Amino acid sequence: MLAPERRGLDFAAIRKDFPIFQQKAHGKPLIYLDSTATTQKPVQVIDALVHYYRTTNANIHRGVYAIAEEATARY
Repeated sequence: MLAPERRGLDFAAIRKDFPIFQQKAHGKPLIYLDSTATTQKPVQVIDALVHYYRTTNANIHRGVYAIAEEATARY
């Protein structure tokens, strides 16, 4: 039996999904190790949050009006 092919993670591609890592600290690429306190968010999460706050900022599972229903569906 052959071992499954292992593929490494593309860290450069993953890093591009996190806007904060486009910054530099003291002229060098930012390295953030304090993830226990504040986990950095990828752009996909930031975009989803922006959309939520702009269009469907309502309680989920508690409303019968259109915005609450959309918020519940997206949840």
